[in-house]
This record gives sequence, structure tokens and C-alpha cells, in this order.
Amino acid sequence: MERRKVLIVDDDKDIVDLIELYLAGENYDILKAYDGVGCLSVLQKETISLLALDIMMPKLDGLAVCRQVRENSNIPIILITAKTRPLEKVQGLSAGADDYITKPFHPLELVARIKAQMRRYTELNPYHEHGTQEIILKDLVIKVDEHTVIKNEEVIGLTPKEFHILLLLAQNRGRVFSSEQLFESVWKEDALEQDNTIMVHIRKLRGKLGDDARKPKYIHTVWGVGYKIEK
Repeated sequence: MERRKVLIVDDDKDIVDLIELYLAGENYDILKAYDGVGCLSVLQKETISLLALDIMMPKLDGLAVCRQVRENSNIPIILITAKTRPLEKVQGLSAGADDYITKPFHPLELVARIKAQMRRYTELNPYHEHGTQEIILKDLVIKVDEHTVIKNEEVIGLTPKEFHILLLLAQNRGRVFSSEQLFESVWKEDALEQDNTIMVHIRKLRGKLGDDARKPKYIHTVWGVGYKIEK
């Protein structure tokens, strides 16, 4: 089985080393960074399976990093922080985090959370096999880790938002998503002010895919409800 890469980011090197020690026997490759800028640098060079990220860091804080990561990736993110107020937790989850742990914590608790998120991401995702993610959708190949879509051996130039709309629908074939659900899932913001943002992005996405809304090949409109990709 291919070893998963876990990136641990905290400006306290002792904490990073301690977490690495506890993860040593879990068949993960551990990568480390000590600030937000260093974290993004590692993410540009490596394919990461999970990110454990401190919030309070120099140069670029964890929330800002989390938002940037979510522009291009759906990997599990666990936020680590000394803040315990509910507002901070809400901010972290709104930024795109999947889980949250407060300091001080026992390293075994973090290990358990990492394993749970990793299991959810890899084993429970029907399109994630053998450490790679490719979704075949008729004549489209969606390369999840590379954030690319290929049609007839040519890469289709999608924006990050267009890619994530297509990915969300493709990973949940048969399920209808309302415009509000798509907006909140992709933009990580409240959908009250989204207006026709999703409609515009769907139209552009269909145009790039060569998908006719009157006779859809990929994205189907369920009138009055939302959008889906057929099973």
C-alpha cells in the first residue's frame, strides 16, 4: 500500500516533532513546515493526503492558508489552535477545515483524528483507489490530485471554482445540488447573497465541456431544484 503524506505545520518545532514521533508507526510519510508560507511551498511541490495546521503562525496564519488550499484542493485539513471560543471554531470550519483540535491536546487524540479523516477521504471515497484519484465521466477524465480535466487527450482549462463544481457533482452522481448548496460547498460562504453566481459558472463550465444544456451529456438541470450528474 502506498504511504500517505501528512503535512504538519506549527511554528512550535517541539510540537511538530512530537506529532511526527506519534505518527511514526502509522505508515505515513511526515512532511513539516513552521509557518504558512512554508506550508504553501511544500504543497506546491508535494502531493499531500492530509494537512494538520496551526492557526496562529507568523507570515501567514492558518485560516488564510486553509482558504488558499481550498481554492485548489479537497484534502482533509485539521486545524490546531490554542483558541477555545466557539467563534474561532466556526471561523476555522468556515475557512474549509474538516476538523479542529485545541491545545493542549494529547498527541494520540490528534493521531486518532488524522486516521479518521484519512479513512474518510481515502477508503470511503468510491473514486479514490490505490492512492490516486481519477473520475471517469463518459469521455472526461477528472484528475483530482492534479486538478485537471482531460477530454480527448486535451486538458480543458477550468478555473478552480469551475473544477470544484464539476468535481462535487461527479463525486455525488445522482444527487441533486441546489444553487445554494453548490455555492456553500465551493465558496465556503453563506449563500444568501450568491444571486446567479452558480448559474453563470454552470453556463461557463458547460461551454468549456461542450455540454449542451438542452441535451446535456454531463450536467443535468433539475428545474426548480438544482443540478446533478446522472449515475
